Amino acid sequence: MATGSRSERTARGLAASGVFLVMLLAALSLWTAIPLAWIYIGSKVSDTQFPSTGPYFVVGAGIIASVLLVAWLLGRLNRLYIEVTGTNKLAPMRAAWLKSMRDTPSGHGSTTVVEAVLMGSVLLAAVALTLWFFLLAGSPIPNQ
Repeated sequence: MATGSRSERTARGLAASGVFLVMLLAALSLWTAIPLAWIYIGSKVSDTQFPSTGPYFVVGAGIIASVLLVAWLLGRLNRLYIEVTGTNKLAPMRAAWLKSMRDTPSGHGSTTVVEAVLMGSVLLAAVALTLWFFLLAGSPIPNQ
C-alpha cells in the first residue's frame, strides 16, 4: 500500500511540474511569441513599407486578443494545478539565515503559482532583452 501512495505522489508531482512548465511557456509567450507573430502577420498584410492604419490595427487587435486568450488559458491551467496538487500556494522560499528566531509560520504572504509563473516569465524576458541588447543588437551608429 505504501508503494501505491508513493507512485501516486510521484505521478501527481510530475503532473504538477508539467502543468507548471506549460504555464511558464504560455506566460513567456506573452512577451515573445505573441508580439513577434503579430508583427510578422502585420507585415504580410501590408503591401508597402509605409502602410496606413490597417496593418497597425491588425497587429494591435491581434496582440490584445492573443493576450486575453493566453490569460484565459493560464486561468484554466491554474485550476488544473489546484486539482492536481490541492493547493494554489507555493512553499515560502526564504533563506534560513534571513529568518528570525521568533518567526512563526504564517499562511499569508506566500506566493501563488500564477504569480510565480508571471514573475518568472517577466524576469526571463528581461534577461533575454538585456542579452540581445548588449550582445546581439549591434551598434546603431554607422561605421565610418
